[in-house]
Order: sequence, then structure tokens, then C-alpha cells
Amino acid sequence: MIANPSALAPVIREMRQTDVPRVAAIEREAYEFPWSPGIFRDCLLAGYIGLATEFRGEVIGYAIASVAAGEAHLLNLCVALAHRRGGHGRRLLATVLERVAEAGAAQIHLEVRPSNDAAIALYIANGFERIGVRRRYYRASSGNEDAVLLARAVGRRRHPA
Repeated sequence: MIANPSALAPVIREMRQTDVPRVAAIEREAYEFPWSPGIFRDCLLAGYIGLATEFRGEVIGYAIASVAAGEAHLLNLCVALAHRRGGHGRRLLATVLERVAEAGAAQIHLEVRPSNDAAIALYIANGFERIGVRRRYYRASSGNEDAVLLARAVGRRRHPA
């Protein structure tokens, strides 16, 4: 018998400044042109929604989103390579959607590399629709890469009275 079964389950919590080194390490592992630790720190200092998925005491994923004027922008969502395909990204995205709705957003936007098939599949499966392309948006080893622009409506969940 496991003394504390919930200790084995991942927990999504607020990202803290102390998480930035681990978050930046995941980012470097995942991307050729990663965000710097300073970008993560600045997002948290600016009051953006910052979430961390913690599993067995280690941060294994994170998300950053901003909300302004009734719209949200998912700026970054990533799961450590060793923990992908376990539903962590889906749960993290669901939590982001709940949080931006609570913050008053009616819609959420994001950009994704067209070469990132797994991310596009995750977003489409969760109600996002392609609404455009941002030309030469991302740095790439060959110069620049376009971004696919996705969006979906969000809203408060209705709770029974």
C-alpha cells in the first residue's frame, strides 16, 4: 500500500521564481532557440499566468499566458521530453484555459511552428482553429520559420446552483 498515493500524481501549480532554472533547462532541451531565464522571470514579474507541472518533486512542464482586454495569449507551453505523451500537456492546457477564463478572457490565441505536429494536434484536439499565418515569425537555423496562428473561445464554466 502506498502511504500517499497523491504524491505519485502530477500537480499543476503556480510557477515560482525558484522554478525558473528548471523551466529554462526544459526549454533549452526542447527548442533550438529557447527563451532565456530572464524572459521567464520577466513574465512572472509582469503578473502573467505562470503554471508549473510538478511530478515527484520535479518540474516537468510549464505554461505562460497573458490576459489583457478580454483576450489571452498562450505564450509558451512545454513538457520535458522524458515526460511527453503522458497527458501532461493536455492537462496543463486545460488548466491554462480555466485560468484565462477566470481572468476574464473570452478568447485565447497562440502561435506554433508548422513543423511542430504534436503541438498542433494537441491544440486542434482541444478546440483551437487555424486562423492565419504569421510570416517569418520564428528564428530558425535556416533563417526564419512561419507561425501558424490558432485561436479558440474560452468562457467561465457554469456551476450548478
